[in-house]
Amino acid sequence: MSVWVGIDIGSEAIKVVAIKTAYRKVAVLGMATLAVAEAQGPFATFDEPTLAGPTPAPGVAPALAPETLRVAALMRAAVESVVPKAGGFDGCATSLPGVQATIRGLTLPANVQKQLAGVLPFELESMVPFDLDEAVFDYRVLAGLRDEASPTIPVLAAIARTVDVKARIDLVKAGLGVEPERVGVGALPLSNLIPFLALENDRPTVILDLGLRSSDLLVVHAAEPQFARTLSAGTEGLPASAPRLAREVRTTLAAYRSSGGAPPARVILCGGGAFQPGAESFLASELELPVNILTAPAIDFAGLPEAQLVELPRYAKALGLAMGLQGRAIGLDLRRGPLTYERGYRWLREKVPVLAGLGSALLVSFLFSTSAQLYAEGRDRAVLEEALGLVAKEVLGEETASAERAQELLGQQTSSPDDDPMPRIDAFDVMVKISEAIPQSMKHDIEELDVQKGHVMIQGIVGSIPDAESIKASLQSEKCFSDIKITRTTQVVGGERQKYVMELDLKCPEDVKGKKKDDKAAPPASSGSK
Repeated sequence: MSVWVGIDIGSEAIKVVAIKTAYRKVAVLGMATLAVAEAQGPFATFDEPTLAGPTPAPGVAPALAPETLRVAALMRAAVESVVPKAGGFDGCATSLPGVQATIRGLTLPANVQKQLAGVLPFELESMVPFDLDEAVFDYRVLAGLRDEASPTIPVLAAIARTVDVKARIDLVKAGLGVEPERVGVGALPLSNLIPFLALENDRPTVILDLGLRSSDLLVVHAAEPQFARTLSAGTEGLPASAPRLAREVRTTLAAYRSSGGAPPARVILCGGGAFQPGAESFLASELELPVNILTAPAIDFAGLPEAQLVELPRYAKALGLAMGLQGRAIGLDLRRGPLTYERGYRWLREKVPVLAGLGSALLVSFLFSTSAQLYAEGRDRAVLEEALGLVAKEVLGEETASAERAQELLGQQTSSPDDDPMPRIDAFDVMVKISEAIPQSMKHDIEELDVQKGHVMIQGIVGSIPDAESIKASLQSEKCFSDIKITRTTQVVGGERQKYVMELDLKCPEDVKGKKKDDKAAPPASSGSK
């Protein structure tokens, strides 16, 4: 939960709104306004060194003027009326008067969109009467007006002198002891109310903030600000100054239309001037548009009394400033460049309890999740061990919940592993053994040697049948040769030598390891006597 404060410093009064945000819910904690004239009264007595700070060193900007310090004291009183606890808010925002800034709409080539920050200074330089090195600016690409096929992009930019923005920052710091996180400009803080207002999407809506000596006009279309201007006329001097006010509003709307804007659908009044008698009817007749006072945005106002809720339009800009601190700001922020807001150690120290609480919550969640997972895995293991015991007893004859013991029992009751696909003796080994079995004195020729699937057939020529029998006898001593027999003998045609055919099986002792004795003793199916 975060508390944000919006501070609208006007020429007539200082208006303050405090909101509370939690997730996507926004609630208004309180609203307060104090007239600037009251700074001459009870708020004129204060501890100047506390507000102004120590005496500046040579070459340093002088301390704030007494009039500024009185406004700072008034601001502090207004904030403390809505946030009683000292430092009881997470951040604050204020705005710069529109007369101290320039707001312009520009049209730039679409291919420079990624380099806008570098291109805009050259475009804005000709629009302001001061050096851009002494200014800060912010911009927003108006996606709602852009056609995807268009070669250009519309941009809304605001620029102000650095010294003016710095003075507004120092004013807030003098009153509250902290710098504002955002500094809006003109009517643009009202843009932050757009998501919470019931506005027409197909036609523009004009939001007119009527002040005492000046007024801010904002044109909203497609859920974003399209045009903004500060008028030099306000409610001061009414009713005599009413024609001048209406003329400036008409002129401003004409300027908006001439820039390509669509005809507005209606006008919404806010600010202190919205409560002037007859303001709605007068402007409706002059502008020929429906004019209504701002209604309550779609946020939680349950904590406000009914009498204060009626005064909501007076606090519209302050509410918009506070809403812009949520992180989804639509309005522009002049805290750019050298004035960029930086959070310090104090902010981090204030967030330590929150961070500690979040860390503790994460730790508890992690421990709970881990314990739940371990419990579930333990139950699954117990079920699997019970099932293993039943299967082991039924199949292996012994009930066991140990996977290692079940594997051991299974190995004892099953046959030997599958035969090694690599033979222990091959055709080359057979040739070597045959050559070793033939005496050096014997003349022997081999016509064919066939080795297939552990069976060997030899067709050879010897001097006599006893020579073939001696070879057979020599081969029988080889451990990998078995079932050796001479299946056929014939005399060589036209000679005295004898042809013979010998067959044998290749089976080493390692190949029959683990087999039953009956299998070892069984004669081959192909064996027979000659």
